[in-house]
Amino acid sequence: MKKPKINRTTGHTGIYLYDPSASKPRYYIQFRYGKNPNTGKSITIKKMTDKDGSHLTTIARAKQYMEELKVEADVDKKLSYNNHMLYSDFMDNVYIPAYKTEVQHSTFSVRKQTLLTMRNRFAGKALKDITAHDVQNYRTYLLTAKEDGGTGYSQAYASLVFGMFRKTLDKAVELDFLDSNISKKIKAIPKGKATVPYWTKKEFEKVIQQIYVKDYYQHLNFVMLWVYFMTGIRVNEGCALYWRDVDFKKKQLRIQHMLIYKNKNEWNRKNHTKTAGGKRIISLDDDTIQILKDWKQKQATQTKSNFIFSYNAHPMTKSTISRIINRYSKLAVVHKIQAKGLRHSHASYLINEFNIDILMLSRRLGHSGPEITLKHYSHLYPNRDELIAQKMTGNINIKTADMNHIKFNGNQSIAIRCCC
Repeated sequence: MKKPKINRTTGHTGIYLYDPSASKPRYYIQFRYGKNPNTGKSITIKKMTDKDGSHLTTIARAKQYMEELKVEADVDKKLSYNNHMLYSDFMDNVYIPAYKTEVQHSTFSVRKQTLLTMRNRFAGKALKDITAHDVQNYRTYLLTAKEDGGTGYSQAYASLVFGMFRKTLDKAVELDFLDSNISKKIKAIPKGKATVPYWTKKEFEKVIQQIYVKDYYQHLNFVMLWVYFMTGIRVNEGCALYWRDVDFKKKQLRIQHMLIYKNKNEWNRKNHTKTAGGKRIISLDDDTIQILKDWKQKQATQTKSNFIFSYNAHPMTKSTISRIINRYSKLAVVHKIQAKGLRHSHASYLINEFNIDILMLSRRLGHSGPEITLKHYSHLYPNRDELIAQKMTGNINIKTADMNHIKFNGNQSIAIRCCC
């Protein structure tokens, strides 16, 4: 079948006849509308059909539609291809609103201030004027100690921030604000080895020895620290726990939710966890079962609450848990840890006390796969290579022959020459 010609002009600029041999005329629109001031590329607008997908069958409609396209292009040009668009305007009007729709609310809440700090760093710069030198200076600033005029960030956090900055410029390239990402010319910041402080079994025992459980609020403090240490659940998973998530008969804890908290009157118990593998069922030991039973009884005498970790019917917050940890670690004279350090403490406890295998630990922690568990906790495992070598020692009974049982001949024999 012969390919139809598509280059027949109509006498009207920008309007072309699609197939001159067709019985009914059909037109298409193609015209250039200046250049993208940021990339220098020509802006070409080409339309084969109307807005509703129907063919353009009259010159009048094609001309009218072309004028509509020019108006739209003019608006787009002003909004999207502003040669003087500042990085701050791009962040405020494009990137941050888009980012907010692409991540969970909790993630946006955590990252928002970082994005604003980044925005302010380049606030006076047009997108197209950000240079490799500017990016290098920003990288150096992120890695410099506070006393030397830098951020004082850890290398892991500096790596995260620099990566976020790169992504903002990636988005600018994706939307044709920039032709290329200048930050890719500068070396990324390696993550380094991030370690999260945790408590050993002995340190945890010292901490709980400081808690007076006959006091109602301190009793809650004890239960919270105990459950986090003994289950390894994430902080926002624990804050979302309802009593119906505990099966006392089967001795199981069901993890199905996470809590997004703004204030005591504004919070949301989400019907999902951080990862798909986060929805899980954790087996509970008898001690934990008894501790939960005792707390449920005590709580019922003071308030009516669905939440396990609550003394006044409201859910507990991450900041409250951090204050509890700080208070008792100081009393116990042990090092302070973050709230998420209790999760690492649980992993350390299972590895060092029970040598739990990596697959079981991964499932208990609700990781998406064992590779994530290995990434975070492989350093906690004892050096198994050394242990294997120790067990191999003496395992094989070494006994060799008392006499030669093989007679060599031909080129198998070895001549021994003595030189005097």
